[in-house]
Amino acid sequence: MRLAAPLIVALTATACSHPPTQVTFHATGYPKTLAEWGLFTVADHSITPHKGMVTYELATPLFSDYAQKWRTIWMPPGTSARYEPEKTLDFPVGTIITKTFYYTVPASAAEPGESRDVVKMTPATYQTGVDGLDLSHVRLIETRLLVHRADGWVGLPYVWNADQTEAVLQRTGAEVPLTFIDGAKRTDFVYTVPNANQCAGCHTADYRTRALGPIGPKARHLNIDFPGPGGDINQLQRLVQLHYLTGLPASGVPKDAKWDDHAAPIDARARAYLDINCAHCHSATGPARVSGLWLHSTVADPRRIGVCKPPVAAGGGGGDRPYDIVPGHPDLSIMPFRLASTDPGAMMPETGRSLVHREGVALIEHWIAQLKGECRVDRDAADQLAAR
Repeated sequence: MRLAAPLIVALTATACSHPPTQVTFHATGYPKTLAEWGLFTVADHSITPHKGMVTYELATPLFSDYAQKWRTIWMPPGTSARYEPEKTLDFPVGTIITKTFYYTVPASAAEPGESRDVVKMTPATYQTGVDGLDLSHVRLIETRLLVHRADGWVGLPYVWNADQTEAVLQRTGAEVPLTFIDGAKRTDFVYTVPNANQCAGCHTADYRTRALGPIGPKARHLNIDFPGPGGDINQLQRLVQLHYLTGLPASGVPKDAKWDDHAAPIDARARAYLDINCAHCHSATGPARVSGLWLHSTVADPRRIGVCKPPVAAGGGGGDRPYDIVPGHPDLSIMPFRLASTDPGAMMPETGRSLVHREGVALIEHWIAQLKGECRVDRDAADQLAAR
């Protein structure tokens, strides 16, 4: 069901000089503050979603410099998304998808007057976000909106201020200097809020239409149990119960593994990780289609996922390694090399991170190490790589 034009006008007209207390869809323009959308209440060291907003998680999330993420979907009353077996769910005009990036902070940094620029890498305090977030030990960084207007989707990044009371639109992006504490180790890094062009670089999944759109809310990523109204149930079934989804089949719904679920097969975990982190570009229609490397978890052709496939134009970014994946030899494979790099000329993904996801790289290396098969490899060159 699509949102009628009169309802769009009515929703937009509810905005006023004071922050709205209910979700307010803006059919045009670029509201300067997040508060103008009426999505959340920020008070008493907490951020609470307003009526109609549904929290969700992905089975395997995109890595973003170890940031935690709180995701919500809101749809106008009387509307719903349509099920898609492979593509992103077909959301109606008027949909607002939010993703709030945050870090857990040490207890000392949570006190008034203390710096919240020191954040924890591990252990991080997990919050489902179903009833909002407890901000007592949290450093909010940004809240990204994907808004489905009549002429298509638009992405709007809102950056939170140091007092954690307001988020302001930053369409040109922003840089937030932070310090990680991981046990006794401290790491200084810069968290980068992408600009509008960078958002389009990932969220334009089809070069033919060049249309912006969501990446994460696909059936295979959402097909997991998650808490919420009615207890722990499958997220897709919950959306059906809330009249936010139609067309869900009784069986045969695709499902990706959780990348860190050690009870799941290593192949399923690795393919899910590559799907969410890489497949929005590396697909038959994505920006990286010319690479010939297509990383959706549904792709079955070993060559398409990189096995014994030479790089198209990696240059020095390939680390002088012969193939994207050399079965049994992660040390000779381009894929883990690029995932482990922070060199702008070599790193993959190209945007969205300043740090290396150590656990993710280890997963991909483990996966490649147990793959069977052989590629034609120059042994002298391989020996030189091994000696480095």
